[in-house]
Amino acid sequence: MKKVFHTAAAAVLGLSALTIAASSVLAADADSAKLAGWTEGAEVIHVEGKVPRIDMISGVIYSQIKSTRTVRQLRMTLEIPRTKVKKPAVIYFPGGGFTSADHEKFSEMRRALANAGFVVAAAEYRVVPDKFPAILEDAKSAVRYLRAHAAEYGIDPARIGVLGDSAGGYLSQMTGVTNGEKQFDKGDWLNVSSDVQAAVTIYGLSDLTTIGEGFGPEIDKVHESPASTEALLVNGPAFRTYPGASIMADRKAALAASPLGHVDGSEPPFLILHGAQDPLVSPTQSAKLFRALKAKNVDAEYVLVDNAQHGDLPWFQKPVIERVVNWFVKVLKPVKAEEAEGAVL
Repeated sequence: MKKVFHTAAAAVLGLSALTIAASSVLAADADSAKLAGWTEGAEVIHVEGKVPRIDMISGVIYSQIKSTRTVRQLRMTLEIPRTKVKKPAVIYFPGGGFTSADHEKFSEMRRALANAGFVVAAAEYRVVPDKFPAILEDAKSAVRYLRAHAAEYGIDPARIGVLGDSAGGYLSQMTGVTNGEKQFDKGDWLNVSSDVQAAVTIYGLSDLTTIGEGFGPEIDKVHESPASTEALLVNGPAFRTYPGASIMADRKAALAASPLGHVDGSEPPFLILHGAQDPLVSPTQSAKLFRALKAKNVDAEYVLVDNAQHGDLPWFQKPVIERVVNWFVKVLKPVKAEEAEGAVL
């Protein structure tokens, strides 16, 4: 008898729940019918506005390189979270083997950083045949430009980091290890510092004389050629009576143009990433940088991706992107904020 009673009671409760649910649906339908634009068959959803918009500004001129008959304009593209707080900034320098600087790539990483609350600037820079230190002067100009325009773009000028892959990783390294070296500050906005507070390098170059280390004698010959891009970067191309020179020809000049030649313990925190299967830039490049920084008690982390090569698909996947974003969050500390109306501040 008890079993029958319990079954009946459960049925009544179930019927009551169905009745309440049906009533809620009817009430929701009635409310939906009052919405502007509603018509029979429309699907009505409710979305909370919790994620701020990202404003993109392209074609920003951050530096002008003047010569006798020309003015070359260097550009950056900005992604700016539309929030009410001052935000840390990250400048992305693209790879390109020192021969190109197509800055509007690695959009996956750049947008992830913007979504995390960073102002993200992707900057082009001079490549060969322009000789070192032109490339570094451009990077420091990009840092100074953001710092000088911090109020305009909603940036906290005390929190600026750099990020790059391959040749861009080299440039990120050079920007970080030359904090305080004023000889590389050329151009505009010289009233503000070009120092950075964080640096991330992805399969970057730390020693221009050993890029192919461990790859065998045939690859060694390529890098010893006066036509290699690192030789062109440091020594310039052959012209008139100058036959060009190998990167090995002047080791002092090569070291001065290499990140390892500048590590002295004054560097900002570093995150170093490399692929163990990299066939272009020896993974020992990143291992050497990590050891040099740790030897000087610099805050440095090293991530070796066991199955990654150079610029292949693993680098565009969530685990790598999250590792970089989370590290920047830890070091530069963006804060979550409500969206601002209209302006980026």
